[in-house]
Amino acid sequence: APPPPPPAAMLSRSQSLLRLPRPPGGVGVPASGLSGAAGPRVKQRSYWAALRRWLWGPAAPPFPRPCLAGHPVLRAEAAAVPEAEVRGPEVQRLVAALVRTMRREGALGLSAPQLGVPLQVMVLEVTPGILEAEAPSASRARGMVTVPLRILINPRLRVLDSRTSVWPEACHSLPGLAACVARYRSVEVTGLDETGQPVCWQASDWTARILQHEMDHLKGQLYVDKMDSRTLENLQWMEEND
Repeated sequence: APPPPPPAAMLSRSQSLLRLPRPPGGVGVPASGLSGAAGPRVKQRSYWAALRRWLWGPAAPPFPRPCLAGHPVLRAEAAAVPEAEVRGPEVQRLVAALVRTMRREGALGLSAPQLGVPLQVMVLEVTPGILEAEAPSASRARGMVTVPLRILINPRLRVLDSRTSVWPEACHSLPGLAACVARYRSVEVTGLDETGQPVCWQASDWTARILQHEMDHLKGQLYVDKMDSRTLENLQWMEEND
């Protein structure tokens, strides 16, 4: 059985998996249910944003920002990329979009479904700057290390150490929330890189956690499916009534 999770109070102090997403800003978005007496909120666009949308239509995948929970693509099982198409322009464009969005959002990893593309492609990167932003004691406890950019296509994951550790996770598809999740301590992932070459990578501790989190996205799963629901926390709870 996994060890008991740490208290929920630690979540707000944890800059965890995928980095904690910045709280959404700007105008409201459409509410699909329980909208209240005032009715659903309507997204407001500037004149120029509205003109661009009228001229060129709505954005198409890969989207420039991660899809949020509720988008059907996040609950669909991603399809494998045909090996003959790995080096093709569409897959290369998807890889570039994933890397660009991951770095812009300050994420540690990102999967193709998060940009609206149901394909088995994911990227990971942990830069020295990300580690420097963490408390040294926290990064040591989690086993965080730098990871050069990794691009994985059609990945398959094998558990090497079935023991688990419990730490808070967050996700850019669920901004503003975090919860504790038990993950295997060591895994091996095999697949293809962006050039179509076979890769085999063994990872442990925090890197293994990132891999498992991203693999879940490819299976249509979110961390909330595996969380300890008692630890779910809105990361702005201390500020709300301060």
